[in-house]
Amino acid sequence: MATAVIPDAIAERREQVRAFMEEHVYPNEHALLREDAQADELIGELREKAKDARLWAPHLPAEAGGSGSGFLEYAYLNEEIGRSSIAQLVFGCQAPDAGNGEILHLFGTEDQKQRFLEPLVSGATRSFFGMTEPEVAGSDPTLLRGRAERDGDEWVIDAHKWFSSGADGAGFGIVMVVTDPDAEPHRRASMILVPTDAPGYELVRKIPVMGHEGRGWGTHCETRFTNVRVPFENVLGEPGDGFRIAQKRLGPGRIHHVMRWLGQMQRAFELMCSYSLERKAFGEPLADKQTIQNWIAESAADIQACRLMTFQAAQRIDDGDEARVEVSLVKFFAARVLNEVLDRALQVHGGLGMTEDTPLAAMWRQARAARIYDGADEVHKMVVARRILRDFEDGGTWRFT
Repeated sequence: MATAVIPDAIAERREQVRAFMEEHVYPNEHALLREDAQADELIGELREKAKDARLWAPHLPAEAGGSGSGFLEYAYLNEEIGRSSIAQLVFGCQAPDAGNGEILHLFGTEDQKQRFLEPLVSGATRSFFGMTEPEVAGSDPTLLRGRAERDGDEWVIDAHKWFSSGADGAGFGIVMVVTDPDAEPHRRASMILVPTDAPGYELVRKIPVMGHEGRGWGTHCETRFTNVRVPFENVLGEPGDGFRIAQKRLGPGRIHHVMRWLGQMQRAFELMCSYSLERKAFGEPLADKQTIQNWIAESAADIQACRLMTFQAAQRIDDGDEARVEVSLVKFFAARVLNEVLDRALQVHGGLGMTEDTPLAAMWRQARAARIYDGADEVHKMVVARRILRDFEDGGTWRFT
């Protein structure tokens, strides 16, 4: 598929990532995805190779320990990295660590950066993000029930969280809890750094998602905090900054997901096209069927539209704009495109697509959650519609840029 003209430096970096994927990731993909001790060892070896190739942590700038130079570059690199779900771990830019690293870089004190950011970015530890609670709607963070009260020089935390992704084996979590219940809704909560060896912290269970419980980084966990005490200085920013920091984290986090989905949908598209030319039914290749041709054309249009929307949002962020409308637009649009392209690719492959002999089945299982996590489709549509209608209510109109 044709691509927009990109700066030579980004093109060169993307070619380095592509070559690394072809040499190290694709040939070892089945072994890397086994979620056992051998897979851990192999991942560790490839992470060192990524560091040696200066491709490590491309989501963060050099001063934070990464190798990145902005969101637009990262979007182009993720068209390659995102093609395999395990590759983000190999390159040290996996969720939720990537988002946690970004807010530690932006809001952490020097002490917090030394204790938490440096080991996180180096790969010496992993982290989780504890925000969602089973008792309240995850789409409305003002409903959070988890609490932290100040007791002298300490916070005392009592909270119940779930979908704490990657909590199994993590060294610490960033936990969002209410610290001032009497404040106005968006000043009630704070983000607090909690080491997982703190007394009172409990990993209750690894939640099976689409039948997959996972191990280590690939888990979604239920966690509980019972009278957990941490130093007062473990708060990120100032008390009450939780929602402000969450916006700084979740916006980029959403576009990180979309960037990776670009790689997933392009890989599925390639598999669909190739297989449709190879497979024959009723005397002709599947590629000669009008329905298949429609799917290929529609997928090509949707993927290219998604790419350009993603690059625009990334450029806006690089320019200092939070790009909330652009990020919400591409979040729900890309989630739909990802699911539709994968569904078409599965249908073209027939029974083969339902097996583990291609990456499609695993990709499809993961893709369905894309319409829910980091904001359900309906929430993002509401955000976009409200922002557009506000301009009309003020007597103006919405200008597409």
